[in-house]
Amino acid sequence: MTANRVVDKYTIYLWVKFDVDGIIERYADKYTNADIAKGEAAENMDIKISQIKKKDFNTARRFAIEGMHLNWYVSNKFELYIYSKYFLCLETLKATKAIGAYIGNKLVGVLLADVNNEPKIFNSTKYKLFVKIVGFIISLFYKNASNVYDEANIKMLKCFRKEHNPDGEINFFAVDPNMKGRGIGTFLLNELEKQEKGKLLYLYTDSGSTYQFYVHRGFDESGKTDVKLKINEKELDLACYLFSKRL
Repeated sequence: MTANRVVDKYTIYLWVKFDVDGIIERYADKYTNADIAKGEAAENMDIKISQIKKKDFNTARRFAIEGMHLNWYVSNKFELYIYSKYFLCLETLKATKAIGAYIGNKLVGVLLADVNNEPKIFNSTKYKLFVKIVGFIISLFYKNASNVYDEANIKMLKCFRKEHNPDGEINFFAVDPNMKGRGIGTFLLNELEKQEKGKLLYLYTDSGSTYQFYVHRGFDESGKTDVKLKINEKELDLACYLFSKRL
C-alpha cells in the first residue's frame, strides 16, 4: 500500500509537470464523429497518409490503451495515464517511421517503426526526461512484472536473430477503437510496405492484444513464450509473441 501511495504521488506530479497540454487535449479532443463511426471499409474512405502530428500523440495514446489493454497492468487511472504516456514516448523516441492515417483532420490510426540505418524522427528532451523518470519508478515498484515480460521478448529476439538478420521493428501500432474492422490497420501496413519494400521487420505482441491480426496479414509467428505476471497482487497469464514479415 505504501508503494502504491508513492507511485500515486509521482504520477500526479509527473502528470501536471510534463503534460499540461495533454490534460487540456484530453478534455478538448473528446469527439464523436457519427460519419466516421458508421464508416466504410478503408478502400472506400478518404484516408490520407502523413507523418503523425505531435498534436495527435495524446489521441494515439488513447488508442493504445484499449487496443493493447494497457489497463491490465495498472491499478488506477493515474497510473494508466502515466504508463500509456510512458509507453508512447518510449516508442516515439525510437521511431524512424511515424505513419499516421487521417480522415479529414482526425487521426484514425498510427504505426511507428524503427528501421536500421534511418534517422530518428523525434528528438524531445522533455520526452527523454519523462521516460527516464517513469522508467526508474517502474523499475522500483513493478520490477518483477516488467522484467518477466522484457526477458521473454529479449529471449525470443535472440533466438530469432540466430537465423535471421532483421532490418527493424514495428514498435507501436494502434487504430481508433471506433474504426476497428474497417481496414485501417491493413492500410497502414500497406503504406509501410511501400516505404520499406523488401525489408524484414519484426514486432512484439501478446495474447492481450489482437495478435491474430498479424497472422491474417502474412506475418510469421517467429517466437512464443508463456509468462505469468504478478501485478498489484494479481496474477496474469500471457502468451508473448514475436511476429516477423519481409515486406
